[in-house]
Parts: sequence; C-alpha cells; structure tokens
Amino acid sequence: MLTGPLNDLPAFLGFALQGDWLAVPSTDDLFRMLLRFGHFVAGITWIGLLYFFNLVNVPLMKELDGPTKGKLIPKLMPKALYFFRWSAVVTVLVGMLYFAMYILPSDAQAAGKSAVAWFHIWLVIAIVVWAVIYLLIHQINDGRVLAACVAVVTIIMSCLVMYLFKGNKTIAIGIGGGLGVIMMLNVWGIIWRYQKKIIAWTADNADNGTPIPAESAQLARKVFLASRANAWLSLVMLLMMGVSSGDYIMFIK
Repeated sequence: MLTGPLNDLPAFLGFALQGDWLAVPSTDDLFRMLLRFGHFVAGITWIGLLYFFNLVNVPLMKELDGPTKGKLIPKLMPKALYFFRWSAVVTVLVGMLYFAMYILPSDAQAAGKSAVAWFHIWLVIAIVVWAVIYLLIHQINDGRVLAACVAVVTIIMSCLVMYLFKGNKTIAIGIGGGLGVIMMLNVWGIIWRYQKKIIAWTADNADNGTPIPAESAQLARKVFLASRANAWLSLVMLLMMGVSSGDYIMFIK
C-alpha cells in the first residue's frame, strides 16, 4: 500500500537537496537562533515556576499543618527555587544580549543615537525602578495599595522608555525587557534571599524542634508580595514581547 510513496522518496529527497529553500544558516544567523531558543526555554521555565508558586503552591501551603510543611518545604522548595532563580538569570542575560546585538543597533542608527548609550540608560532606568519597588515592598504591607504603587512606577518607566527609544519593536522590548530585569532582581533580592532563611528555619524546626523565629512570618509576607508583583508584571512583560512584532503596531513615533 505504501510502495508508491516510498518509490517517490529518492526523487523528492533529490529535489529537496537541490532546492534554493534549503540553505545553511550563517554563523551569525545560527548564533541569533540559539540565543532566541535559549531565551525561550529559560523564560518558559522561569515563568512556569512563577505561576506554579502563585497558583498552586501558595494556596496549598495555606491548607497544610506545621508538621506537613516541615517535611514538604525542605524537600520541594530548594530544588524548585534553584531552577526558578537560575532560569531567571539566563532569561534576562540572554534577552539583554539579544536586545543589545540585534534590536537596538538598527533603531539607534536610524535615530542617529548611540546604541551603547541607549542600552546603559535603559538598564539604569530598570534598576532604579526596581530599587523603588524594593522599598515599596518593604514599606507597604497591603497588597492592593502596593499593586497600585507598583503600577504607577512601572507606568512611569514605560513612559521613559517610550521617550528614549524609537520604533515599535525597540519600545516594546524595552518595556518588556525592563520588567524582566525588575522581576529577576525581585527573585534574587527578595524571594530567594528570604526563602533560603525560611527553608533553613523550617528544616531545623522539623529535625531538631527549634522554634521558628517570629521574623519568618514577616519575611514570608515580603516573599509573597514580591512573587505576586512578579506574577502581575509578567503579564505585561509577555504582552510587550508579543506586540514587538511588526504586525502589531502599538507605539507610533
């Protein structure tokens, strides 16, 4: 039954190998493809774990008693947070490299600006905005008030990026990438820094009966606020990555 198609296979392969559409990518194209692939894989890992923590882990932990948490947290969280924090680093660093090499230069040249200067100004803006958000998380305990303040700060950042850059793609990636930098700094500056203390205290309590310090509840609250802020910021970040295509013009300048 398959004899006919199989007999045609050598002729098809010969045509395919001779076709102009089958081209070997250049070294630069291959490097660019690998950067995008690495960015996607690391980003899926990072955001997937972020949503797992917010949608599954937080509600689950509220339902567990102390002894169960003592067994579960030291086993689950170290490995989950390992992939969480390092996938964040890979996502952001690879994304920044791609942004600096393949997106900024063409728009900077068209605008008569320095791509290097643009990149450094953009990075400083993102870091300063994160510093403000860091202070807000440590000063505001009400989630709704914090959300409003973070929204205002990120809108200001977005306006600065729109003023700084030219072109839909550069602006969209500038906003989305800036949010990615902020989210990564939240991971390392708040979530992981406090979670490793909570994990150690929980394990010590389960193994040796050592009382968990009262500070643990305060740190857990800050971890929750930072993680929830990242979850909401990720939606805007992903939207900006999606509209960076030339098919979706949001920023006309």
